[in-house]
Formats: sequence, structure tokens, C-alpha cells
Amino acid sequence: MRRRAAPGAALLTAAALLTALAGCAPSTEPRDGAAAARRGAEDGAGQSSGDVPAPGDGPAAREGPAPGDGPAPGDRPAPGGDLPPVVDHVPTDDKVVFLTYDDGAERDPRFIDLVRERRLPVTMFLTDSVMGPGYAHFARLRAVGASLQNHTLDHPALRGLPYAGQRAEICGQQRKLQSRFGIRPHLFRPPYGAYDTTTLRAAADCGIAAVVLWRVTLEADGHLTYTRGPHHLTPGDIIAVPSGEAPSLSLADRTTRLLHDLEKRGLRVGSLDNHTAHP
Repeated sequence: MRRRAAPGAALLTAAALLTALAGCAPSTEPRDGAAAARRGAEDGAGQSSGDVPAPGDGPAAREGPAPGDGPAPGDRPAPGGDLPPVVDHVPTDDKVVFLTYDDGAERDPRFIDLVRERRLPVTMFLTDSVMGPGYAHFARLRAVGASLQNHTLDHPALRGLPYAGQRAEICGQQRKLQSRFGIRPHLFRPPYGAYDTTTLRAAADCGIAAVVLWRVTLEADGHLTYTRGPHHLTPGDIIAVPSGEAPSLSLADRTTRLLHDLEKRGLRVGSLDNHTAHP
């Protein structure tokens, strides 16, 4: 079940994001495809936060990369604006990519060993209703170097929901993670990659510094798919690893296969935390 620049430089600085910056798990919600992503961004141009766009379409098996309406990935509010940037790729001269895991449905003990042994600075976008009784597993992951970030309380498609509902989902998970782990996440991934301007307002009001989508998906069978751009890994790519329903490969095995691909390309796993600003 699923509900989906150089080190130390801030994603929130206008210079880094004005030019280069351009979604997770099976559930009952639909998947937005790459074409729907482009349509959503185009249709959303100029909409106010009160507009209610339709949710994404496509099979319900997993999330898609549609950013929904509102600012396109990489858009940055004017100086003095308080909306977080939306990113699916990080501009960096480092030969790194960023491994991000969604929901918290898969709890593979071998994955903890892999993160520890390879010192992987992975990022976990967690949904409270999915991770449920698995908090101890994620505490162990955090202890070996994983970063724990926000993926809402209940994994709804946020786009089009009222501000109060969106804020409850985002701020509610902020409080859950702070209570459980003593952390206050600064990164947020909207379920299904679906968001609108109201989502960005709510995220900002909950203390979120950046809304994180993805350019690359590591599929359940270990192969990679791409939402846009070149169909190969490039430095700065954000890779989403959705929770799988009975995936053909375990989480550890999928990740190990990806690490081999990275090594062949001269890439390594970088820390998304080190490439983002903390509020």
C-alpha cells in the first residue's frame, strides 16, 4: 500500500532558482502522467489560489509527476515573496543525485543496513497514516543518516482543497514528526506531485522551505523513468522511489541496482539537506 548549489547553498536564493530549477505510491488517488503534468502547468498559469483544478488522471497504481497548477517547477516568487520554490532538479556542479523515498510503506531491514554501510544520505518523505506503527524503523534509519521529511498526514491529493484542509495535512505531519523524532522538516513533497498556489501558501505557513518533486522515478522492477529532459541520469537529479505493492525487487535490491548505475556514470548520492536552506 502507498499513499508518492553546491553543498550548503540555499534553494531559496533567487539567483540559484530563477534560471535552472525547472511526484509516489499506490493509493486510491489517480496518477498524473508527464503529459498531464505539462497540461496542468499550462492550464494553471495565471490562476488564483481560489481556483479549483481537477485532480490528475491515469491509473491509480502510483503517483505521477504532475505539478498541478500554480508556479511551474523552478519558478521563484519575486523578492520578498513568501512562497517556497518547487524543484525537481538541483543545479549543482557536484556529480551527485538525490535519493528520495516516499510514504513509508516499505520497511525493509536490509535497506537500513545498506544506508549504514554505504553512508547514503537518503531523504524519506513520510506519511503518518502509511508509516503507522513503523516509527521505530524510521528512527533507526534516521540514526544511520537518513533525513525525515513531510509527505502529509493522510496522503490526499491536495490540489483544489481549501486552505484549511491543506494546512491541516501539512502542519499536522510537521507536528507528528516533531513529536516522534524531535525534528521540524523543512522539505515537503505533495502526494501525487499535485499542488496549487494554496498548497504553497499552506506549506510556507507550516515552515516549509522547498516543495520537492522529482525528475526520475525508480520503478518497482528497478528500471528508471523520466518526467522530462534527457532519459539518463544527470547531476542534480532528484530521484523518487515510490512505495511498491509487492514489488518484484526489495527496496534494498532496487537501491543497490541504482547505485551500480550511478557508479558507471561517475555519480554518487548527495545530501538534499546540504543543498537546501533551513528556515
